[in-house]
Amino acid sequence: MALQERQTGTDRRLLPLIGLVVVVAGLAAAVSVAHLPSYGAVNATLTWTALISLVAVGFTAKVRVRIRASNHYIAWTETAIIIGLVVAPTSVVVLATGFGVAIATTLARLPPIKRVFGIAKNMLVATAAGLVLQLFTWPPTDSDIAATIAPLAAAYLAAVLLDELVTLPVIAMATGTSLRRLFLDNWDVRLTAALTRPIVIVGTILIVKIDTWLLLVVPPLVLSLHLLNSNRVRSRTEQQAWQRLAQTTDALNVVELDDVLTTAVTRAAELFSADEVEIELREDGRVVRGSTETLTYDGPIGEPTEVHGATVPVRLEGHDKTVDVGMLRLRFRGPVRLSERERYTLHTFASALCTAVRNAQAYAELARVAQAHAHAAAHDALTGLANRRHLLEEGNEQLHHRHADGITALVLIDLNHFKEVNDTLGHAAGDQMLMQVAERLRAAARADDLVARLGGDEFAVLLRALPAPAVAAHRADTLLAALHEPFDIDGMRISVEASGGIAVAPATGGMVELLRRADVAMYQAKRSGNRIATYAPARDTADIGRLTLGGELPRAVADQEFTVNFQPIVDLGTGEVIAAEALARWRHPTHGMIDPLRFLEAVERSGLLPAFAEAILDQALVAAGTWRDAGFDVPVAVNVSPRSLLDARFPGSVLARLRAHDLPPDRLVLELTETLTLSQLDVVDQGLTRLRDAGIRLALDDFGTGYSSLSLLSRIPVHELKIDRSFVTAMESATEAAAIIRSTLDLGRSLNLAVVAEGVEREAQRRALWELGCTAGQGHLFARPLAAGTLLAALQRGAGGRPGSLAAPLHDAGAVVRLPKGKGRRQGGRGHHRPA
Repeated sequence: MALQERQTGTDRRLLPLIGLVVVVAGLAAAVSVAHLPSYGAVNATLTWTALISLVAVGFTAKVRVRIRASNHYIAWTETAIIIGLVVAPTSVVVLATGFGVAIATTLARLPPIKRVFGIAKNMLVATAAGLVLQLFTWPPTDSDIAATIAPLAAAYLAAVLLDELVTLPVIAMATGTSLRRLFLDNWDVRLTAALTRPIVIVGTILIVKIDTWLLLVVPPLVLSLHLLNSNRVRSRTEQQAWQRLAQTTDALNVVELDDVLTTAVTRAAELFSADEVEIELREDGRVVRGSTETLTYDGPIGEPTEVHGATVPVRLEGHDKTVDVGMLRLRFRGPVRLSERERYTLHTFASALCTAVRNAQAYAELARVAQAHAHAAAHDALTGLANRRHLLEEGNEQLHHRHADGITALVLIDLNHFKEVNDTLGHAAGDQMLMQVAERLRAAARADDLVARLGGDEFAVLLRALPAPAVAAHRADTLLAALHEPFDIDGMRISVEASGGIAVAPATGGMVELLRRADVAMYQAKRSGNRIATYAPARDTADIGRLTLGGELPRAVADQEFTVNFQPIVDLGTGEVIAAEALARWRHPTHGMIDPLRFLEAVERSGLLPAFAEAILDQALVAAGTWRDAGFDVPVAVNVSPRSLLDARFPGSVLARLRAHDLPPDRLVLELTETLTLSQLDVVDQGLTRLRDAGIRLALDDFGTGYSSLSLLSRIPVHELKIDRSFVTAMESATEAAAIIRSTLDLGRSLNLAVVAEGVEREAQRRALWELGCTAGQGHLFARPLAAGTLLAALQRGAGGRPGSLAAPLHDAGAVVRLPKGKGRRQGGRGHHRPA
């Protein structure tokens, strides 16, 4: 094997090794000159001409193998040397080898140092083969062919091994390729050549035995065999090259761009024997570089390469050349020239890489779009928080592993007067507030917590891996405290109060049940006036584990288990009953009387609200008719659920029931629970206007406890205000409560509205309310809720022998009473119904 055509200066690291080979070869040449035999003129000319020609042809006839930027060749020089040793002494063959290689390298115009290395190496090979023959006592005295072939085979083996041992280290150092890879690459080509050439050697020996002059025909014969073998090797090499190209393009059929680039770089480095492969993606501004082992650079365009020498660039464009995604560059540490087949292979590979890159980019875009859609499907568009769907999915996954991760809890947060911001400042300001709330909750939550917006002004925080249930309350307090500071909305500082409900993950029911329990707790907090409430089964109005209300409600409505008690409303001055408020009760067949706080919410959610409301209204109107027939024309008040007001059929149903019981419309008062939703819905306004126009009286319950009291008065045509019991309870100890009652009374007088105080429990409260100008009240001071018949009996019995009264008057009959300015009796007796 000969090192040929590197086309660049030999690496300085090779000089010591090459120098050693040259020195040893020089010594061999000197020894050979000293032992030259004497020939006749004719024989000398024939021998030297034949040997030099044979070596020159053997060196020239070779199979090319390119490694990195260098072309390396498998030559016939060893064959020529062994043939020469058959017909001439070792000293002649060593010198003839030097002359033959010198002639061949000169004609090939190799650089001087490569020419010297080629001459020296092959002279060493000839010397080694000759010495092996001498060990076998060459030439043999026995004419037996075996005695001839065995020494020649040993000499040939020595020549091949020495050639490999000297050449492979030089190639490895010159190309930066490992010795192991050099030994394994093209081993089959070298093995085939090593096994074929002994046949040529044996044939030449037989020819020479016939006639020495026939040695001259050996070079043409060697050349012919070389051409035949070269064509076969070239055909096989091209077939393998196409197979490698097909395997490489198949390997590019992956969907991840990083995998495409890594495969392309490493496979191209191997396919084209390049020292470095670089791929530049123009749109991405990205460059990747590497070799057969791995990537060495992956980053932005502009970083210089460390491999300098020849660069073979090719555009990454499709077959129609309409798409250009970047550049593919093969880099070699020295100049290199690709064959026609290699150039075609390179363009085919570049086209396949272009297609693979485009496919991977398209897949990445599809994946990005899919991920964006998945993110949008799982997150709130305004705040970027998780939405209800994401919360349920994450929560169910968390509950599935709760035994390993600790306790899971949920905090449900609702902004108490958010709609007021929307109504006053507009939806843009409302959106700003929601985004700021989301940011504060996200900042206050732990990294493990999941913050979600469920819709509107309702948020939820999933607390994961809690060490104990009590920790949930502490975490909820921290979350709500984050909303305490005012929000800066368009230059205005706006305070928002929030209510929170806490629930710990139940044993069954998953996230749906956990969310329901947190919702129950949140409404418990709202009803109690507290900022936070923790779920308590005893106060759960829809606890499936208690009374299984959802399943029993249809039976309760059908069997008329819901009854009505009545709490009278009295004139605070005279003690006379002027109305009665209906209060619903559930007379359960096994559990007895059930308080409405335990079933009203379940009724509203069950879909049975219309039937329930109609049953309560019927009982209230029947009672009012009974009292009227007994001589007590006492109006009845019935509480209306906000959900009933959303039903367009509700007004017609109420008027139909009045006609059925033959009661004037003004004998019915519909009590409306103050809610922010009322002022937002046109259907509510239309329904209430129809009821008022028909003569039914309207009352606004729990006045002063909400944030929209005054705005509601401007839209809802009410006749009466009811002061919430919490103000009556606190009026004697809290000046703020007394001030609210006084302002409510002043508002009622200015708008010509009746005012009723709830929760009158003591005589002192009655007198204080009377002094403030409140003429009507209800509470345990006068009577607890009573059945219709019991109340009728109380009316007939009266207080102090006065039928129709339940308390003694504040002043004796005939006394002169100075009423506060504007004070008067409750107009046109009215009543209330609260299904509580």
